Amino acid sequence: MTAELRERPRSAEELGAMLAGLTPSAQQAAAFRPLDPRPGDVVITPFGKCGTTMLQQMFHQLRMAGSGGDMDFDDISRVVPWLEMAILLPETDVHADQRAAPRGYKSHLHYEGLPKGMRYVVTLRDPHEAYMSMYHFFEGWLFEPGTIQPEAFMPIWARGGPSRVDYFTHLLSWWARRGEADTLVMDYRDVIANKRGAIGRLAALAQLPLSDATAALVEVRTSRGFMLEHKDRFDDHLMRHMNARVLGLPVESSSSKVRSEDARRVPIPPSIAQEIDAMWAERIAPVTGLANYAALAAELAL
Repeated sequence: MTAELRERPRSAEELGAMLAGLTPSAQQAAAFRPLDPRPGDVVITPFGKCGTTMLQQMFHQLRMAGSGGDMDFDDISRVVPWLEMAILLPETDVHADQRAAPRGYKSHLHYEGLPKGMRYVVTLRDPHEAYMSMYHFFEGWLFEPGTIQPEAFMPIWARGGPSRVDYFTHLLSWWARRGEADTLVMDYRDVIANKRGAIGRLAALAQLPLSDATAALVEVRTSRGFMLEHKDRFDDHLMRHMNARVLGLPVESSSSKVRSEDARRVPIPPSIAQEIDAMWAERIAPVTGLANYAALAAELAL
């Protein structure tokens, strides 16, 4: 049954209450069978708005390179499914074979929340950037443009999305695994700046062959220009329709995962930057010995 069409929220309180409606029912939870991984399965699991979609596309084009790549999908999460949201997406079968091996999945979970025995790919991103990127993505899709200011968005960002795994819990989990053979942890900005290197590292982790021609194909198909040209494949078609069905939200919106260089970008408010920095000092610095994200990214580059 489709929910009655409603207006998008206009306050953080309304948005939080609406998002609570994405909690699976007891019937859904009882019927859902969690993934039993196969050897070689790959899960792409950055925190939200930290490079997930780009990595899904990179992985899928790598494994389809023998066929000249593949853009024959309406949603990248149709071919690289979202693990923790599959319980709400009846059209998603996480147990099925996929178009090529190895199977790949999307997630925003920490290591502790995922099935064991997989290969794990993570990009970490400066929390200031991650905060504003999520704000811009939600605006126009999950709340009415201009109604919730960035200063009021913190409770939404801090809750960690559907998984309730917050940015700092996620980062510490994957930071602890950065040297493991089954785990690839990269800095988001470094991936953008050195795309060929990131393609090679992902191919190695997934044990996929990589020729110069394949690397060139994947580099083009993960570029901002190419993904903007095909942005309808990267705009959460499945989630938009699920949100319409469950929450009553309009399917169409002004929001986009792949944003042009000249898209509207609001700077992070100083008060929010200070709040994030205080969280870093309290939770990340004592564990890593690193005073800020720039120092962490420098460590990843070594």
